[in-house]
Amino acid sequence: MKTHLRDLHTHTVYCDGKSTPEEMVVSAIDKGLEEIGVLCHSYVPFDKETSISPSEEERFISEVNALKVKYASKIKVLCGIEQDYYSSPQRKGYDYVIGSVHYFCFNESYYTIDQFPEYFTKIVNDFFGGDYLSAVEHYYELVSNVVEKTGANIIGHIDLITKFNENDKMFSTSHPRYINAYKKAVDKLISYGVPFEINTGVISRGYKSKPYPSKDIIDYIKKAGGKLVINSDAHHANGVAFEFDKWKNLL
Repeated sequence: MKTHLRDLHTHTVYCDGKSTPEEMVVSAIDKGLEEIGVLCHSYVPFDKETSISPSEEERFISEVNALKVKYASKIKVLCGIEQDYYSSPQRKGYDYVIGSVHYFCFNESYYTIDQFPEYFTKIVNDFFGGDYLSAVEHYYELVSNVVEKTGANIIGHIDLITKFNENDKMFSTSHPRYINAYKKAVDKLISYGVPFEINTGVISRGYKSKPYPSKDIIDYIKKAGGKLVINSDAHHANGVAFEFDKWKNLL
């Protein structure tokens, strides 16, 4: 029996990706996928380098919709948006939404939590008194509301807060405060019936050796009756379906 293969989280030159929408689609075809989601990062005025410009959204949607027709005999193409917690409401025209938290907001200023480890440490020192677990608790509190805030059809990289925490170098993921924080978020999100994403992009970009979320969180989601999908979060055509064969057993 043929396995249905899809990757519903890829980014292009319309935001912070390196490949065109068509290059992502062709890569998916070459890798034997049956479905590919081409996304943009929703516009946030405080981070224009990584998000799509409002003036480009119509062009992006039109281009992806044209690819749906062009490659209809080879693959199903979807047009999506990764809607950040702090974005304005998305425009119409997208097939689905991935909801994610990438920033903290303090005193009407925004701080990205996944840019550089040194910058993340500075956020923790400046706003949480150096207590990483307080930052973790704040993060998961935001994540617990991501479906309500973004209208997400998929919950993106739920433990993005661990991006720079390989081998627990910054904080302990076995600490009761950490465990309680993610469980509280999962418990609330389960009620929406929206799948959680297993994201291999953190491996392809060299930050971690295992995907988001951790196996402990995946097991907790499963035990709670939650659904899972595997995505690459590819920002280059080479990253489409990255290591799916290796990690699909997590599903």
